[in-house]
Amino acid sequence: MKLGVIADDFTGATDIAGFLVENGLATLQLSGIPDSAVLPQADALVVSLKSRSCPADEAVVSSLAALAWLREQGCDRIYQKYCSTFDSTAHGNIGPVTDALLEALGSDFTLICPSLPVNGRTVYQGNLFVDRTPLAESGMRHHPLTPMTDSNLLRLMDAQGRGRTGLVPFNTIAAGPAAIAAALTTLREDGYRYAVVDTLTEQHLLDIAAAVRDWPLVTGGSGLAIGLARILGKGQAETARASGHPQPGRCAILSGSCSQMTNRQVAHYRTLAPSQALSVEACLTDPAYPARLADWLLSQGEGPAPLLYATTTPETLSEIQRQYGAQAASDAVETCFAAVARLLVAAGVSNLIIAGGETSSRVTQALGLSAFHIGPQIAPGVPWVRAIGSPLSLALKSGNFGDEHFFSYGPGGMAMSEQALR
Repeated sequence: MKLGVIADDFTGATDIAGFLVENGLATLQLSGIPDSAVLPQADALVVSLKSRSCPADEAVVSSLAALAWLREQGCDRIYQKYCSTFDSTAHGNIGPVTDALLEALGSDFTLICPSLPVNGRTVYQGNLFVDRTPLAESGMRHHPLTPMTDSNLLRLMDAQGRGRTGLVPFNTIAAGPAAIAAALTTLREDGYRYAVVDTLTEQHLLDIAAAVRDWPLVTGGSGLAIGLARILGKGQAETARASGHPQPGRCAILSGSCSQMTNRQVAHYRTLAPSQALSVEACLTDPAYPARLADWLLSQGEGPAPLLYATTTPETLSEIQRQYGAQAASDAVETCFAAVARLLVAAGVSNLIIAGGETSSRVTQALGLSAFHIGPQIAPGVPWVRAIGSPLSLALKSGNFGDEHFFSYGPGGMAMSEQALR
């Protein structure tokens, strides 16, 4: 087993699994820690947790359990995966989980690398940028669970962790793997516990990966996985993704994310295909509502895949949360999506495209899916996955991933319809 990944949410796990496969590592994604270790053969295992926004002590417990299981499967290299926008509060959960994993592995130093340049996430002088905008000035500033009000990764880690954070700056990164390895060694010898690495290009990720390829623990977004997979997988991408290609059959789109990009994607797709907005009030008060929604989705025939969405603007979301309560509204919407998904699959829908980490997690749990083959990417960080032991294929999209045409085009630019999936 070449790599074991502990991911803090479901779409984050799918994100990194997609990059591992695209760069040569046959990968299985697991929803939580499986009861049985009997799994198809793979080069890498990705365990998806729900540890991004839960209390820090819960995140630590679940992450340590995932670590123990991965080590039992023979994983000597561990990758702590978090979002490329470093989603966390002033108290965690990234820092506490990193410290716990370091201690369990008997190590005292690791890497902090959220960069994903292909999706506009870069680090310069220790500051994280989203599409050339400092993190604290991006849409993440208004995130309902993990608002990011500081762009500086060194300050963020110093506030969360149990040690000091150093920086490997751009000019050192640009000098290549040997210079990076030397700088990391110096930071460790000087008593630093974490090293933030400036990263502006994919080549930087490849060079950083070469410098840390055999570390017991690295942490980051999915970008660093590109370099590690190319080193460990020897470029056998087509073989790695063969098991995860989408299935022929009907397709439906369920969008629960309220991110800026998903708002743009929904707005664009509504001009092209049948769509219906979810009513929070109906989710809360009408037990028959999921069945009516499923009937509507199934009635749309074989044209472009129909869209059901709870996606809305930050202003409208704030009003919904004020009116119904943030947690009650969220639970009702996700429960409704899960019920709709069960009805669709029971009626023979074989492909689901889902936007939003919480929506993806709730739907896969409701469908009883626990393990997935990873297939080709629709967009960077968003692969098709095929459920093990089921004819169902899914695309599970993190809120801000993909461009505004994401729902319209899949592998090779195909329209999301039954005919295209054939």
